[in-house]
Amino acid sequence: MPATVSFTLRQARRLALAAQGFDGRPSPASVQPARLNRLIERLGVVQIDSVNALVRSHYLPLFSRLGHYNRDLLDQAAWSQGGRRTLFEYWGHEASLMPVAMYPLMRWRMARAARGEGIYQQLARFGREQQDVIHRVLQAVQEQGALGAGSLSTRQEKAGPWWDWSAEKHALEWLFAAGKVTVAGRRGFERLYDLPERVLPESVLRQPQLDEAHAQRALLLHAAQALGVGTEKDLRDYFRLDPADSRARLAELEEAGELLRCQVQGWKQPAWCQPTVKIPRKVAASALLSPFDSLVWERSRTERLFDFRYRLEIYTPVHKRVYGYYVLPFLHNERIAARVDLRAERALGRLAVHAVHEEEPGLDEEGMQALAMNLRRMADWLGLERVQLNCQREGGVRLAVALARVDGG
Repeated sequence: MPATVSFTLRQARRLALAAQGFDGRPSPASVQPARLNRLIERLGVVQIDSVNALVRSHYLPLFSRLGHYNRDLLDQAAWSQGGRRTLFEYWGHEASLMPVAMYPLMRWRMARAARGEGIYQQLARFGREQQDVIHRVLQAVQEQGALGAGSLSTRQEKAGPWWDWSAEKHALEWLFAAGKVTVAGRRGFERLYDLPERVLPESVLRQPQLDEAHAQRALLLHAAQALGVGTEKDLRDYFRLDPADSRARLAELEEAGELLRCQVQGWKQPAWCQPTVKIPRKVAASALLSPFDSLVWERSRTERLFDFRYRLEIYTPVHKRVYGYYVLPFLHNERIAARVDLRAERALGRLAVHAVHEEEPGLDEEGMQALAMNLRRMADWLGLERVQLNCQREGGVRLAVALARVDGG
């Protein structure tokens, strides 16, 4: 079927930015829970990551779009008791927070996980071979309430490197993937697991089971809404669908007229968008982005949209890093204009800027001022007294001047 709509690359960027919530300036007024929830409903999914070099990654996408907000609002939405919970944890796009209304859309994935499908091979094998451990752990959760893996572990030897899980941790992760338990809260960053009926709203759990095709179509529609425009791979990746499922459901949505096939300038693959999509005239947002922000987490899409090649170098040996340990893209005036290597030095009360790498053609004076303002706002949001510049290159010198202007009013 030939493409029916064409977008220039600039139009595609504007569609993507608006869809991702960058279509308005952060409000100076305090952010209320309803506004935070509306944003997450719009995104559909916020990725969780354990790295805490700056702040846990799931807090950052909301700051990038809303500005200064109280992080307790997200904690309450995700892990509070007594009816205020509006989010749940599951494998949406990696480990993720999602609106509780989307819980029924994940049940097919839970059912597959219980059959050993769509999960890591090691976990699937554990599910086949260690049902006695799984039943023992589930009984402990049923009897004792929210539990972490550490309180259940019977291992005697010292834990090894990453992923060297105890049998009880494997059992909890299998139960979590299969939907038999959910995350009730966190102790530090450790998950505490409990039964879904003791955590999630009864109204959500009572909803009838959706068939796989129905749920997958709904997820693809949500992905299209959140991305603005995307290829099959872009849409599939948003909720990590399998290629065969994604292609079949996409064809059904196109046939039904719920998604429209289109072409984007310079993209080799066809794309899809909602039939009612509107292109903003301009998107003036400036924001520092988490490495796990849904605007940039699909790296090939980021290159196609912004001509920006982005790789996280946390696990790259120091001598092989090009840009730094924890590098945040800087979005400014519809382009990713720079990369900033940041660290929160909490004991010293400062936000440390280790490097600023400008993208061609660089940042003009207004752009550098916007970066300085974003850094100052981030420091304030994190409760850090000052921004410490540890970069001596030209970009650092220009940033120092811009910061002085910001701090001087």
